Amino acid sequence: MRGQAGFFDVEERLKELSAKGDALERLNAVVDFELFRADLERAVPRSDGSKGGRPAFDHVLMFKVLVLQASHSLSDERTEYLIRDRLSFMRFLGLGLADTVPDANTIWTFREALTGGKLRGKPAIEVLFKRFEAALSAAGFLAMGGQIIDATIVAAPKQRNTDGEKREIKEGRIPAEWAKRPAKLRQKDRDARWTVKYTKAKPSEDGAPRVDLAVPAFGYKNHVGIDRRHRLIRSWAATDASRHDGALLPALIDKDNTASDVWADTAYRSKANEKHLADNGLRSQIHRKKPKGKPMSRRTARANGRKSAVRAAVEHVFARQKGPMGLYIRTIGIARARTKIGLANLVYNMKRLIWLIGQTAPA
Repeated sequence: MRGQAGFFDVEERLKELSAKGDALERLNAVVDFELFRADLERAVPRSDGSKGGRPAFDHVLMFKVLVLQASHSLSDERTEYLIRDRLSFMRFLGLGLADTVPDANTIWTFREALTGGKLRGKPAIEVLFKRFEAALSAAGFLAMGGQIIDATIVAAPKQRNTDGEKREIKEGRIPAEWAKRPAKLRQKDRDARWTVKYTKAKPSEDGAPRVDLAVPAFGYKNHVGIDRRHRLIRSWAATDASRHDGALLPALIDKDNTASDVWADTAYRSKANEKHLADNGLRSQIHRKKPKGKPMSRRTARANGRKSAVRAAVEHVFARQKGPMGLYIRTIGIARARTKIGLANLVYNMKRLIWLIGQTAPA
């Protein structure tokens, strides 16, 4: 029977992890997490320790814990367990086997403080995202080639409410029965909304039309704008799932992009949006809608096809977030959902940066 693992045994195992390709080690090497420290310390202030108590965990360490959560869609309890269990997680956080690990309650408390934090009048997560965006530009990854705008639904646990309760929620009121039961009220998400997502049915081989299916979905939306050249998220917004995509286009336009083209699907085509683009010197590459009751002209269909070849790049972003990153809203309320979505967008950019550097590195 082998004895307890020693220091050199752990070092040897870490070397083996590095040889196999530790993605977290690469993330540590590429991203300077210290650039977030000043903003984190302002957004999540700590006591000076004069009243005693256990010393608080380092701000950057706790932020990196949230990065781990966003990368793997982990609950607070699961995050605590995996930090204790995985050497790669410990190394990413700079922890040794004998070091204290933040527990689930500590992780929850830090994320709540970050959610409530404001910097220059904006939610802290938006400022942190912009901080990294500035670092990307400084590293030479400028927003280039035009921009692609789109949105995706981020699911949340479905709420089982009566028609009357739904009506009161939409009108901004708290149902009377909920107000009498605070414990129940805390478990009710009054910000998430239902929406209907339609499948895009293609004509069958014999030319017969197929019927689009209406699929109900509940939760929030992640609205993003990416640049065509690097496919990095340059702007984003979080709303409830029922918010119309097109209404967010002006807010998602990145004025720093070096090209004037803007791609988006038909949900974004409106007179107001076309005017906004023209007034700001931007060129619309938004899909044209099919005329009601008439077939789409061949010329328009071909133009839409060319636009789709470019616009499809944004779908890869959402596929990454919903696939390997497992983006899902388990929290309650738009403020927490914004933090969750913002972290997912920030972590996507970090991982994309690793890939981009790998592409430019000499062979």
